[in-house]
Amino acid sequence: MGPGWWQGAGTPAGRRTEEGGSHLSVAVLLLSCLCWRAYTQTEDGKSVYFWETGPWGRCMGSDCGPGGSQSRAVWCAHVDGWTTLHTNCDQGQRPSNQRNCFRVCDWHKDLYDWQLGAWNECVPVSARANGALRPAVCNGGEEGIQTREVGCMLKSDRTPAEDAICEYFEPKPRLEQACLIPCPQNCVASEYSPWTSCSKTCGIGLMNRVRSVLVPPLFGGAMCPNLTEFQSCKPGPCTRPEGMLSLRVGPWSSCALPQTRPTRQVKRRKGKGPGVREKNGVKDPETRELIQKKRTRNRLNRQESPFWDIQVGFQTRDVTCAHRNGTTVALHLCIPRDLPARVQSCVLPKDCQLTEWGDWGPCSKACAHPESPSGTRTRGRQVIQFSVGEGESCPPLGETESCEPQGDRVPPCATYTWRTTEWGDCRVDLLLSQQDRRRGNQTGLCGGGLQTREVYCVQANAELITYLNDLWEKEKVGQTQRQQKPSAPPLLSITFQITASRPVENRLCEGPGPNQSQLCHIPCPTECDVSPWGAWGPCTFENCEDQAGKKGFKMRKRLITNEPTGGSGNCPHLVEAVPCDDPSCYNWRQVALDACRPDDGRACGLGKQIPQLQCVSSNGDDVDRGLCASTPATEPVACDVPCSRDCVLSDWTPWSTCSQTCSSKTVEGKQMRTRSVLAYNAGEVTAMVVAWITVMEGLSRVPKFPEIFGGALCPNSSALLEMRNCNEHACTVYHWQTGPWGPCGEDPTSSAVNGSVDGPAPCSMGLQTRKVICVRVNVGQVPPKKCPDGPRPGTVRPCRLLCKKDCIVTPFSDWTPCPLTCDAAGNVVKTKQLRSRLIIQMPANGGQECPDVLEGERDCEVPKVCPGFRWKTHKWRKCQLVPWSLRQASPGAQESCGPGIQTRAVSCRQLDGTQADVGECLKFARAMPSIIQRCILPCQDDCQLTNWSKFSSCTADCVGVRTRKRALIGRSRKKDKCKNNQMYPLSETQYCPCDKYNAQPVGNWSDCVLPEGGPGRADGPQGGRPQGELRECGQGYRYQAMVCYDQDSRLVETSRCNSHGYIEEACIIPCPSDCKLSEWSNWSRCSKSCGSGVKVRSKWLREKPYNGGRPCPKLDHINQVYEVVPCQSDCNQYVWVAEPWSVWKVSNVDLKENCGEGVQTRKVRCMLNTIDGPSDPVEDYLCDPEEMPLGARESRLPCPEDCVLNDWGPWSRCGLPCTRTKSRVRTAYAIRSPTLGRECPDTVDKEPCSLNLNCFSYFYNITDWSTCQLSPSAVCGSGIKTRMLDCVRSDGKSVDLKFCEELNLEKKWQMNISCVVECPVNCQLSEWSAWSECSQTCGLEGKMWRQRSVVQASQGDGRPCPARMGQWKPCPVRPCYRWQYSLWSECRVEGVVCGHGHRYRNLSCFVSDGSGDGGTSTVDEELCSSLEISVNGDKEIVLKEACTLPCPGECYLMEWSEWSPCVSVCVKGAGVDFGSVQVRSRAVMAQEPENLQTCPDQAWESQPCTGGECYEYTWKSRARFNSTRLTTWCQRSDGLNVTGGCPPINPPGDNSSCDPPCLMPKSFCSDAGLCMCEDGYTEVMSPIGQLKQCAPIPILEIPTAGDKKADVKTSRAINPTLPSTIQPGRSGRTWYLQPYGPDGKLKMWVYGVAAGAFVLLIFVVSMIYLACSSCAKVRRSLKAQESDANGTAVWMGQNAHELTYTCPECQELPQSDSRG
Repeated sequence: MGPGWWQGAGTPAGRRTEEGGSHLSVAVLLLSCLCWRAYTQTEDGKSVYFWETGPWGRCMGSDCGPGGSQSRAVWCAHVDGWTTLHTNCDQGQRPSNQRNCFRVCDWHKDLYDWQLGAWNECVPVSARANGALRPAVCNGGEEGIQTREVGCMLKSDRTPAEDAICEYFEPKPRLEQACLIPCPQNCVASEYSPWTSCSKTCGIGLMNRVRSVLVPPLFGGAMCPNLTEFQSCKPGPCTRPEGMLSLRVGPWSSCALPQTRPTRQVKRRKGKGPGVREKNGVKDPETRELIQKKRTRNRLNRQESPFWDIQVGFQTRDVTCAHRNGTTVALHLCIPRDLPARVQSCVLPKDCQLTEWGDWGPCSKACAHPESPSGTRTRGRQVIQFSVGEGESCPPLGETESCEPQGDRVPPCATYTWRTTEWGDCRVDLLLSQQDRRRGNQTGLCGGGLQTREVYCVQANAELITYLNDLWEKEKVGQTQRQQKPSAPPLLSITFQITASRPVENRLCEGPGPNQSQLCHIPCPTECDVSPWGAWGPCTFENCEDQAGKKGFKMRKRLITNEPTGGSGNCPHLVEAVPCDDPSCYNWRQVALDACRPDDGRACGLGKQIPQLQCVSSNGDDVDRGLCASTPATEPVACDVPCSRDCVLSDWTPWSTCSQTCSSKTVEGKQMRTRSVLAYNAGEVTAMVVAWITVMEGLSRVPKFPEIFGGALCPNSSALLEMRNCNEHACTVYHWQTGPWGPCGEDPTSSAVNGSVDGPAPCSMGLQTRKVICVRVNVGQVPPKKCPDGPRPGTVRPCRLLCKKDCIVTPFSDWTPCPLTCDAAGNVVKTKQLRSRLIIQMPANGGQECPDVLEGERDCEVPKVCPGFRWKTHKWRKCQLVPWSLRQASPGAQESCGPGIQTRAVSCRQLDGTQADVGECLKFARAMPSIIQRCILPCQDDCQLTNWSKFSSCTADCVGVRTRKRALIGRSRKKDKCKNNQMYPLSETQYCPCDKYNAQPVGNWSDCVLPEGGPGRADGPQGGRPQGELRECGQGYRYQAMVCYDQDSRLVETSRCNSHGYIEEACIIPCPSDCKLSEWSNWSRCSKSCGSGVKVRSKWLREKPYNGGRPCPKLDHINQVYEVVPCQSDCNQYVWVAEPWSVWKVSNVDLKENCGEGVQTRKVRCMLNTIDGPSDPVEDYLCDPEEMPLGARESRLPCPEDCVLNDWGPWSRCGLPCTRTKSRVRTAYAIRSPTLGRECPDTVDKEPCSLNLNCFSYFYNITDWSTCQLSPSAVCGSGIKTRMLDCVRSDGKSVDLKFCEELNLEKKWQMNISCVVECPVNCQLSEWSAWSECSQTCGLEGKMWRQRSVVQASQGDGRPCPARMGQWKPCPVRPCYRWQYSLWSECRVEGVVCGHGHRYRNLSCFVSDGSGDGGTSTVDEELCSSLEISVNGDKEIVLKEACTLPCPGECYLMEWSEWSPCVSVCVKGAGVDFGSVQVRSRAVMAQEPENLQTCPDQAWESQPCTGGECYEYTWKSRARFNSTRLTTWCQRSDGLNVTGGCPPINPPGDNSSCDPPCLMPKSFCSDAGLCMCEDGYTEVMSPIGQLKQCAPIPILEIPTAGDKKADVKTSRAINPTLPSTIQPGRSGRTWYLQPYGPDGKLKMWVYGVAAGAFVLLIFVVSMIYLACSSCAKVRRSLKAQESDANGTAVWMGQNAHELTYTCPECQELPQSDSRG
């Protein structure tokens, strides 16, 4: 078959090919499947694909709680990390991508919380690391890790929950933390005590020395060494045989009952047949009752109580004979000694038996609140059997645990909050009274004030709790319709009635309460300001529209310049009227006069002036001229135009102000005006001239000759003044006068009802009325018809009615608890209980008034008997002996006598003797008295005596004696041995106590305390502080405690010294004195008379503050305080008024012409300008000096026929801006025309404008803000700051505002702003609290404190709060009594030398002063009767304990040592503390050398303590005396030598291993056998390589940036072998200068330093040589006579000063050099 076997020809061959191809495909597919399967599996047969999951998403859902769901991503992944199709992974193992979850909501935060477990034991880090080894050397401690369990829990029942719930609110707390495992602490023992004396006086004995344990072994440290060392001793040979035997008693056996006693009791009971009592019984009822009472008493005295089962048994002990070698020999070898008792009575021990625990009581917390502390619940158990004998005592009968209320309907806890009453009225007098009590009663005050309120505590959710309780109560009784679906949840549908809450005790509210006072503001009323009266108007009709009658009024008015508070109704009258006749409503007013026109058309002479008239109304307004048609017009005015030779007069001045406002029969008003002569006429005309004129012209021309020749004559001076009457109306002035507006009342026409609300909102509109009357000035009320009706004010106006406010009071508080107090006799003291309520809203606007009763009082309901319990003891039963069958073998024993035990009954009673449960006495009474005691039944041969009587009384202290007696009883009175008074004394005598007491003061004086009884504290539960001034200063008392001692210097009650415990001394608390200033001075005049200036007022210091008074404001150097405010002066307030010019005084006179150069004068005065014109003259400085008119002028008096001009008119104003191209002019006109040929001068005067000379620009200037200005009636509060606007000329002068207003300059400033003057509020303090309990219940140093707090801090300049907010006073000194043990007695073994015995101690009452420094003294136990019987808090009193007295030769354990001082287990320098511990130990004491093998093991025990000291332990060594060996020991850091504690390294070596030995100081022998130096010293070697000395190592310390010291200091080295980075307590880098290397040779730097020193030496020598050479030159330069033999030269220096130079070296120079 060749290679082409399958390629056959024809069709068959082709078919085979197709079949072969299909088979091949199948084969390939199978092979691929096999390969794929091999590829999808790993070598171990596992799949290479696995399911991967993402983190769970957030829990989603519509409801809170477990109904949520969360999802996560799930995908298929390859082992190499890439993601593939899901089909590649096993679908059966696909994880779920959804799960249910707990959807957390915000309110779950109060239900769940993290529960933190306790930290586990600290595990070393090395133990957690794989294969890590623990460090071989422990340095301070080993790092470790400790873990704990943390889980989320449900708070209510502490069941675990998912962590995701708690993680929703707070991250999961850490599960592990770093910790430190301390190094092993070896046992540390003290030094040995001195050797004891030899245990034998002869022969061979032992000496012992012991030590005690100071620190126990801790953390795996080495165990304690032997605490005892023994040393044999041999005092000397024994001269007689030693006593080798001694009796030894063993311990008592346990108590047991005799076996025969129950059998005998049963037989005795069986022998008594029934019916005996009935047979011999008594039938009498009275006798039967008496017998029954006796049986009851006997039963109480017997132990028939179910709580005690006392059985008396016996116990025995062994008595043996012991040899000194420790062996026991036959007992007869120790006889004939008296054997101790081997049997005694005892009480069978019974353990305390209790019932099972009862059910838990209710939780003290019966409400739910997450922030409130948990409650507690208790449960108890009862005593079935008390412990008897040495039985186990009863454990606590009750236990308490924390709890939370359970159940679905737990009400919320009561929450409390502060509430306040409404604020009281704002009162300024409260502030004034704080500053000065005399100012507290001022009225009409406004501005800043103080208002107060009361603060009280209420239960905030009382209504909610009441509602829930009522709702649940209804559900319990089936009154709630559960089938009805409520429209809203119950808690959301609650509606509360708004009522005042009941006050509770203030202590229930936490945090500081709201302020009880606050600043307030009373708006200051704005006073009405009016302008001055205007001028009287014309006589006009009252009503121009109705001009009936001929009566009219003249009226004058004034305006309101400042609108007052409450409207213009509070202003004075604004219109006054005067009745007049012939009234008219319209009149002509002259506006101007035309020029004078001479008559007949002449150029000069008499003429007329036509007036220009305007028709005006009675108000002065221009009206139509036709209205004045009925009024005649003013006639033309006569005038005169002077001719050229006439006298020329000036124009009339304006009429002056009327001198009177009205006229009467005696007084008339006057006005005047004046004019002056401007030019005189031509002169006088002679008779000859007149005659000539008469001849030539005729007599008709004679009257006119003055005009022709001399001109018109000038009038006389009286003609230059003209007067007229003015204000001719009578002084009968009427006006309307208004009264104050009445209260706002209801409008009868209105239908609105004024209801009651709680706020000041208006309820409706009302009406106010006032009285309006007509008043005649200076007379009073007149009929209304006298006043004009037009200006009559209204009498009714609308107003807003405020709603009525009813009084609101709180409900009464709960009754205060009734304190149960009892007097000394045990009777209940009756007390009162109180309740109160508060007014939280005062009535107003006619609301309901407050009730009269705000406090209630009633008697407390108290029990008849004071609660309390006590133990009652009953009679002791008969003494029970050990059964005779057990005692009869004892030598000398008798059947009916000997030691025994007796018992008694104890019951619980109330204080009144009523029977009570024993459990009450266990809780509230003192320790239960003993029910068992040992007793002795005397034998027949014993002497029997009665008990001692009480001591007889002493007649006086310290005088005489007192005795007590006893007597023999029975047969003892006849026995001789009993009559021996030395053995059986029948009386005892002692000196009477010397009760002398000495009182003396102790301690410091207390604070000065003011006496009680001032304004007291409110006793109600609200505790509101009354708003009154508390007494803070004055006379008080300070106290010093008194101490009383008896004659033995023991502290006793102070009543023994007839003292109440204090020394009182009057003292003074100085009252604070405030800074006292004077009243404000008057305001000064405004500093400027024109424009804005300032005015000042001041106060000066009258008294400085002291004792915490209000501080002064900032004063200047002369102790004054100023207030400066801007002021505005009207520039026209003061004006210059010039009188007419005087007559000309011509200096160059032409008597014929009356003309020429002359002078005119006039008087110029500064006058106050009023609305009616200048009135009163004032000082000239008030007027502007620049505007002062001339008082004199020189000019030329015009001659006749000259032109006469009037005075120049005012200059025209220069236009702005001012430039030289502009000019100003003034004009005049001719009054008299000149003659022909003469001309008038220019009637126009012109001058150029020049800036700041005659041309000015103007601008506004704003002043600074004033201080805050208050109303005159205010002391503080809201005020106004003002500033002024001033018009300033370009030359800096202030001018009238009209100049700036005419230029329409912009005003962009605010002139007034509001401000506040801080009110001076004094610090307000609360009342003093009650005195605290004494800081100590007894002793000398007790103090009582009381505190107060700041209610209102001081504000402004108020009186500051005092620095001390507390006071103290000493407590009465009381002796400190306490129960205290005495020292243990020696171990007592009855009648023998050694064995088991007892030691005893007493419990005594001690007294001390409580200081801890003084000693204690024993006193009578009665003084401690009120104390609980305990010692240092331990109630288990142990007065007897077993002990062992070693027999001679016995090896035994010593008693326990005292507890060692507390030692802290710490790492010094690391700040790590593992607590403190103290230890005590018992060492072994041996007496015989041969008994050492029988010694017991030593013992120690430890206990934790507090406040231990942290110590270090170091090795110390020193050379022994006369030896080369070193003594090495361990020393604690406090200098105590110890054993153990030093680090586990080799101590400093012994010098014996070094050759030669290390004898140099500070040296030691190293482990290598070389002498080395201690820390801080370096080795200095000898040439042969041996240690020569130990030299201190210098340290060069270079400070770094962290050092606080900037200097470089040298100190000794601590350890030169350690790098500086591990030096404890060092900062910076430290360089150690080591001169020697490790091989002992000098280092190279030492040679370098030596070379440098040599070079420096050469340099110094060279400088000395040069100095000597210069000295020689100087000497040679000096003259021979100027030098002396000592080498001193003197020469003259600058400024003739002598200079002296002494050259010591020059003294040695050769003489030749000097000459040279």
